Amino acid sequence: MATLQVSGLRKAFGATRVLHGVDLAVADGEMIVIVGASGCGKSTLLRLVAGLESPTEGRILIDGRDVTGLEPAERDIAMVFQNYALYPHMTVSQNMGYGLRIRGLPKPEIARRVDEAAKLLGIEALLERRPRQLSGGQRQRVAMGRAIVREPKLFLFDEPLSNLDAKLRVQMRAEIRRLQQRLGVTSLFVTHDQVEAMTLGDRLVVMHQGHAAQVATPMEVWAKPADTYVAGFIGSPAMNFLVGTLAEGGAAVALRAGPVLRFADGPRPGPEGMRLTIGIRPEHVRPATDGLPLAIELVEPLGSETVLHGALPDGEALVVKLAGAAPRDGALHLDLPPEALHVFRQEDGKRLEPG
Repeated sequence: MATLQVSGLRKAFGATRVLHGVDLAVADGEMIVIVGASGCGKSTLLRLVAGLESPTEGRILIDGRDVTGLEPAERDIAMVFQNYALYPHMTVSQNMGYGLRIRGLPKPEIARRVDEAAKLLGIEALLERRPRQLSGGQRQRVAMGRAIVREPKLFLFDEPLSNLDAKLRVQMRAEIRRLQQRLGVTSLFVTHDQVEAMTLGDRLVVMHQGHAAQVATPMEVWAKPADTYVAGFIGSPAMNFLVGTLAEGGAAVALRAGPVLRFADGPRPGPEGMRLTIGIRPEHVRPATDGLPLAIELVEPLGSETVLHGALPDGEALVVKLAGAAPRDGALHLDLPPEALHVFRQEDGKRLEPG
C-alpha cells in the first residue's frame, strides 16, 4: 500500500496543452476515480502516473519517493487496461505469472501467487485455458489477476469495463470494488461512466478541459457541484439550468421564466440584478396544482418512474423525473423547491454559496 502525491502536473503534446496543473493527494488504500468526458485529460493523467508519458511540468511521488523521471517498471505499480492485453499463446496461469517470471522470482513463489490470485477471483478452473477460450468477463478477471500477483503499491485502471456488456459491467464493477477493499491497495480508476464513478470511488476527480474541476466524495460532488460543468455531468438525467437574476437584496432569484424564488439557505452575495444560473435536478422538481407551467414535448416511461421533457413559457427546456406514471401530453404545473436549488454565477459558472 502507498500514498500518491501529484503536484502541478502539466502535459503538452507540441502546441496542444492537455493538462493544466493538476494537484492530487491520494491516501493509503484509497480508491480515486478520475471521471470526465472524452478529451478531458483523464487518461493522460493516468499515463503520467504510470510512467507511460513524461510530464511537461510537475512532480509525482509514490510513498514520498519522487518517481517523476523513473521508468514504469521502477514505480511498483500494476495497470489494468481496457483491452486486457493478454498473450494469446499463453495459458491463463502463464499470463498471470509472466511479469513475475521476467523479474526472476522462483517458480514456487510464482505458483503460490498465481494460485492465491486465482482463488480470490474465482478462476481456478481456468488456469490452463488460453485467452481465446474465455469470455470477456473472464479475460478481465485474468487481467486483474496479473496485476494482483505483482503485489504492487498502486493499482491503475484505464476504463477496464468499457468492452463489457451492461449486465457484466455491473457485476464486474461490484467485484472490483470488493477486491480493492479486501486488498486495501491504493487505486486510480479512469472512466467516462458517471455511474461507475459514483459507485466505485472513495473520492472523485472530475476532469474538464485539462483541469480538475472538483475533487470530493461522490455525494459531495452530487450535492454541491463546484460549477455548472460538474453539475451537468454528474446525474442522470442531467441537471436543469435556468436563467435568472439576483433579487430582493440577494435573498431571491428572479427567473427569466417568471417566478421569483427565495433561497432556503440564506442570501447570496452580489449586486441586485447580477446574472445567475439556477440548477435543479429533474428528480427534485415537483408537480403542483398551480405553479410554473411546462408544455410536455416528450415522455420516457421507465416503469417505476417517468422522465418528461418539456418547455417553460420563456422557451427554456426542462426535464422532470417523476415516480410512477405521468401525463403523456398537455401541460404540467411544477414547483421548484427552494431547498433543491443550486446557484451559480453566470459569468464563470462557479457555485455561489450563501455569504
